[in-house]
Amino acid sequence: MKFSPPLQQATLVKRYKRFLADVQLPDGQQITLHCPNTGSMKNCQFPGGSVWYSLSANPKRKYPGTWELIQNPDGQLIGVNTGRANELAEEGIRSGVISELQGYACLRREVPYGEENSRIDIFLSDGEKPDCYVEVKNTTLLEGDCGYFPDAVTVRGQKHVRELMSVVEKGYRGVLLFLVQHTGIKKVTAARHIDPDYADLLAQAQTLGVEVLVYATSLSSQEFCVERQLPFLD
Repeated sequence: MKFSPPLQQATLVKRYKRFLADVQLPDGQQITLHCPNTGSMKNCQFPGGSVWYSLSANPKRKYPGTWELIQNPDGQLIGVNTGRANELAEEGIRSGVISELQGYACLRREVPYGEENSRIDIFLSDGEKPDCYVEVKNTTLLEGDCGYFPDAVTVRGQKHVRELMSVVEKGYRGVLLFLVQHTGIKKVTAARHIDPDYADLLAQAQTLGVEVLVYATSLSSQEFCVERQLPFLD
């Protein structure tokens, strides 16, 4: 995904009310950005650090700027816009980078499914093979040398794992794709220390045949794109 024009740079002042962030522009002016991340953003917000934002041309938006990227004290880049994850995953599939999800004639997004009134992030279908349900999880929490998901207890995430288990039991493919938007993350595992129930459920899902994939994203002010596969640690 290319940004035209490139993302604008600023300095983070603070994030507040979950959806807002104040930043200071190079000329000293302070503006408020929309923060498109409902999570805890643990280890992803550093007052005084460099951030990058996109601008919307929609005149009805109260805050035209959207916070997209931040640099941590180690110089690593983190994509904070969780809404980009599904778009990046789709691009990674269509470009062939995510090799495990190739060979399907049709790709659809946000398709209703399951027994708990869910919507699958990406639905792949082809008349000659079982349908494939792909749940995408934006992954940005780095602790030590490992990336973790989730960054807070996630009842919704647990529901999604159960739904994937259900489709696998019916003979379809169920895939959990951890889309890494953090240039410092080199491997990923379940955050048992944060949500042990999620970690247990994911381990159970893997024994039933739910597939787990991890892909890293390259990040810059000009372009985000899915780059390479990373290991998942059971």
